[in-house]
Amino acid sequence: MVSLSFHHPFLINPAVPKSTITRISTVHIERAAAVVKIRTPTRALLTKSHAVTDHVSMPSSLLGHDDDHDKILVGPSSEEERRGERLVADYDWTEEWYPLYLTKDVPDDAPLGLTVFDKQIVLYKDGDGELRCYQDRCPHRLAKLSEGQLVDGRLECLYHGWQFEGEGKCVKIPQLPADAKIPRSACVRTYEVRDSQGVVWVWMSQKTPPNLDKLPWFENFARPGFQDTSTVHELPYDHSILLENLMDPAHIPISHDRTDWTAKREDAQPLLFKVTERTDRGFAGWWGKEKEGSMPNFLRFEAPCVLQNNREFVDEKGEKHYFTGLFLCRPTGQGKSMLIVRFGGTKRSPLMKLFPKWYFHQNASKVFEQDMGFLSSQNEILMKEKVPTKELYLNLRSSDTWVAEYRKWMDKVGHGMPYHFGHSTISLPKLPAVVEHAPAGLVAGASASSPAKGGVGTMHAPNLANRYFRHVIHCKGCSSVVRAFNTWKNALLVLGIALTALAILVTGRQWKALCLVAATLCLAGVHACSTAVAMNTTNFIRTHRRL
Repeated sequence: MVSLSFHHPFLINPAVPKSTITRISTVHIERAAAVVKIRTPTRALLTKSHAVTDHVSMPSSLLGHDDDHDKILVGPSSEEERRGERLVADYDWTEEWYPLYLTKDVPDDAPLGLTVFDKQIVLYKDGDGELRCYQDRCPHRLAKLSEGQLVDGRLECLYHGWQFEGEGKCVKIPQLPADAKIPRSACVRTYEVRDSQGVVWVWMSQKTPPNLDKLPWFENFARPGFQDTSTVHELPYDHSILLENLMDPAHIPISHDRTDWTAKREDAQPLLFKVTERTDRGFAGWWGKEKEGSMPNFLRFEAPCVLQNNREFVDEKGEKHYFTGLFLCRPTGQGKSMLIVRFGGTKRSPLMKLFPKWYFHQNASKVFEQDMGFLSSQNEILMKEKVPTKELYLNLRSSDTWVAEYRKWMDKVGHGMPYHFGHSTISLPKLPAVVEHAPAGLVAGASASSPAKGGVGTMHAPNLANRYFRHVIHCKGCSSVVRAFNTWKNALLVLGIALTALAILVTGRQWKALCLVAATLCLAGVHACSTAVAMNTTNFIRTHRRL
């Protein structure tokens, strides 16, 4: 039986007997770039990698004796690291595929404003249903195209009505005289996109053609009978903080205690880890609980932002089943990220059929909200301290192996990113974060037919700390559910009031009783609908006091 918890990579099928667990056969990464071994003093090395800090020794009072350090804290993972050397890989962050959106949730009638690091792009479906992606900037006066609308399959800028289609060609300028031709320079920069296994990916390089060998492919999702529950979430912290959190099984029992029956704080315990792969593209290995004495879970991180946690088991009939927690983490700017969660398997619990999909979506939102407070503060401290994580973290062997591996991988490739926080190096953002007071695309779907009118009221006021804007607006399923519950709530409220009035007017006791019972049921329905709307749109708030 599969747990109803789909929200985290480390809560996969806990009910499977240990004796039935088998290890996964995995496809090794074959795309490692050339590695350059640099033997230079620390200061020169860091300067060459565009970092702004040198090595700072951790106080010995924190580390304890050397023997304790070796047994407890994560140490050097290679001979080069022990000798004070660092391997630097050839890396360019633009020459990668980034996950933009779940294909099923791309609006049919409105453009979608998105970002990758600090690059603003706009995604939309043209008149033929084909996905198009442009730079989110009109060549006329730099207005955001994502604030515009679709007219006959063409993307129209809301500022002056310029229209674009296909490979970014401008096909209409309302202000031009009838005999004037549209300038060739009135086109927009385009980006290549691909729809693969239900996810839209974008190739960010403007210099090199798309490398299809780098386009991620997930073996389990192609297996017969594989079903998944997928959600999208905007989060107020850096994508590296997000990936680090998702690689951390040790926090689950504490942070998500009693979120469902799979996470209990009394289950917090030492964990076992074994790294089996290290390449320029990432790392992989096995992990498990020390008490169980086995490592049945296989974790893989692959550049730039793909994390998956897989597990296999054999059922009582001898049939092998596969489970995957897949996390696609897109950097959306300083202190911001967007996460696509895909959790599924070839065998599902019959209990899952009893719950609607929106229940699992709101439960996933609750889990990320439980982490949000301390992850945002962690992000803030990294920006303030301006030193590598080696000088700030106390990484334990029994819990933080993947975290250390990820930050060390950042040391290899961080020089090829806009900014990074590595294990022993950092490079801070060159430009300050831009705060948008009216983020694009938040209500575009609701007002696509007349975008200048927009939405009215607090429901449509941009607030990225609110679950409605972090998830619901990105999910067609949850958006339709919220609208349906609101419709039912209003209808039941009107009916309840009418029945109450009728109960006052009628004279027979039986009719009065019947009307009052029906009115009570209607009001109960109003309460149930309001609760369902709140579950989908209201943040989880952790109360430290037992109120």
